[in-house]
Amino acid sequence: MEDEAFSNISGKPISLACQNHSSFCREFTVSSPKMSIGKVMVYTCSVWLLAYAMFFFTQNTAVLSSAILITLAGMMLHIHFVKVDHETLLVIGSLGIQVSSSYASGREVTTFIEMSRIKDIVINEAVYLHQIIYYLCVLLKEPSEPNGVSSVVTLFQSSKPRLNCLVKVYKSCQEILSTCQ
Repeated sequence: MEDEAFSNISGKPISLACQNHSSFCREFTVSSPKMSIGKVMVYTCSVWLLAYAMFFFTQNTAVLSSAILITLAGMMLHIHFVKVDHETLLVIGSLGIQVSSSYASGREVTTFIEMSRIKDIVINEAVYLHQIIYYLCVLLKEPSEPNGVSSVVTLFQSSKPRLNCLVKVYKSCQEILSTCQ
């Protein structure tokens, strides 16, 4: 298993782990850094200090109680629905592609795409705010038209790796796809 350090489009460090299960099966895992406890403490203290200032002027204890509940609920929602620990792409030559996202809370979302539905895997570009970013995506075949594309499935949506990381994954995926088609 190879483990290389890369960065995402924001410049934050991410790691790419490549695992060869066989010549027709490879797994790529892009991992983001764990949630910073310091950052969580700063947000929590800021909200609670603001609530305490409001309590000082209003003398209403509901302000403090609601600030605590809102902070706790916000952290739980962020951990369960937003913060992705790692994303995995499993390419199995004759079968298809499995895309998984693992969240900080332990929740996992997995999608499988059959090889018969896959037209190609490409690196695409998009304008994002004031910069051009690259992303890896799977082009799905149009059932009625063999040369058409019905939809696009974006890979590594949360980690957003830079081009050098995407090229490594792309080349490896193309090796597998070329032997199967």
